Amino acid sequence: MGREEQIINERKRKLEGLREKRINPYPNKFDREDNVEDCLKRRIGKKVKTAGRLITKRDIGKIIFSDLRDSTGEIQIVFQDKETPKKSVDLFRKFIDAGDIVGLEGKIIKTKTGQHSILVEKFEILAKSLLPLPSKWYGLQDKEERYRKRYLDLIMNPKTRKVFETRTKIIEVLRNFLSKEKFMEVETPILQSLYGGASARPFKTHLNALDIDLFLAISPELYLKRLIVGGIERVYTICKNFRNEGMDSFHNPEFTMMEYYAAYENYEYHIKFTEDLFNELRRKLKLPNVIEYQGKKINITTPFKRVKFRDILLKETKIDINKADNFEKLKKEIFSKKLGVDIEGCKHYGALLDEIYKRVVRSKIIQPTFLTHYPAEMIALAKRNEKDPRKINSVQLLIDGAELVKSYDELNDPLEQEVRLGEQANLIKKGDEEAMPMDEDYVNSLKMGMPPTAGYGLGVDRLVMLLTNQPSVRDVILFPFMKPEK
Repeated sequence: MGREEQIINERKRKLEGLREKRINPYPNKFDREDNVEDCLKRRIGKKVKTAGRLITKRDIGKIIFSDLRDSTGEIQIVFQDKETPKKSVDLFRKFIDAGDIVGLEGKIIKTKTGQHSILVEKFEILAKSLLPLPSKWYGLQDKEERYRKRYLDLIMNPKTRKVFETRTKIIEVLRNFLSKEKFMEVETPILQSLYGGASARPFKTHLNALDIDLFLAISPELYLKRLIVGGIERVYTICKNFRNEGMDSFHNPEFTMMEYYAAYENYEYHIKFTEDLFNELRRKLKLPNVIEYQGKKINITTPFKRVKFRDILLKETKIDINKADNFEKLKKEIFSKKLGVDIEGCKHYGALLDEIYKRVVRSKIIQPTFLTHYPAEMIALAKRNEKDPRKINSVQLLIDGAELVKSYDELNDPLEQEVRLGEQANLIKKGDEEAMPMDEDYVNSLKMGMPPTAGYGLGVDRLVMLLTNQPSVRDVILFPFMKPEK
């Protein structure tokens, strides 16, 4: 029998011992009056009634020390002979372990070492823990184990809890800011008979009731623009998207996006919105002007730098896309400059441009930068620039090589949109699994007339990564997808 199995059996024996004494180890309720944070603020001698999980237990004979933790903090509790009733001391000593959840009453004291503590006068078991807490944590050395057993991570690592508390605050700031900007929050379907709104491979499922195949949403975009057509002029959603693609430090198959659409605005509004949002986040989260992200100093004061897609590609690759303006020309340039780009995996000009950008350019953009005016072939739902129809009015925010924002002027010419989606549908037939299918209902909605509209997508998970200095998207998602254990 292994050591852990021995501990589990011992705890089960204690559980039965409690029941034999007619003590319910899992009662329905405890009337907590003070959380740990409250207790830490109470004056010496003040009575408190609190509850939480025991993280440690140290029995040194006439006195027992234990650390009690709840969602607000941690405080030492003390069981002392002649001060704590003998019945409570004996019960705690015999039946209680680190990991158990207890409720207690007592008074605030200061120990000889000056530590703010609770001298226990009365306690009760609220949940008996049958599995031992990790003996050596150090933030949990095995990150995979942290992600798989987030409950243990949260119990033992207050820094993890802080990350997710900050995530909640960031989303709260987002919602409040959008409300000030007069946006209306809505929900869009997760299950869709036709996917669209992004270049991505979807997850496929089946609805038995109607015997039809369905897809998990890769984007809420086409539904939100239908609402613009319907007269909801400023609309947003914070939602889950699902993309059947690779997994790495910036990609999880299920992720959180905020998307808004604003009628009668253009891409310049996105720049102002983003800079104002970062100023608001800085104020509300009390962030410095220069934050640290993975060993790099990132200056998040506004205004952010702006650079055109063509200009940065020319600078980093020496390729002028105004001259290499089709698939074959661009392939020749890539070969001649030996850029190491996967040409074979690209089915069209837009995909090849995207591959060059991701493999050669993106990682070199460290400070907050707005990348503007992408070639029209890269985004099938965006409106062309009036002065240079080869480009679109697009804005992307990059920080430390990561895309946080993707936004553009929405294409509202129904005939051009019909042609572009037709081209996408043809790419699907040629084997491009990330192209978009034709959506006739969406095109018909545009034929009703959609006002000039600016559309915007913000990666919530990546924003949280940046503002909490986390290296992986899995560190900011409570339950990231993990390969099943054998």
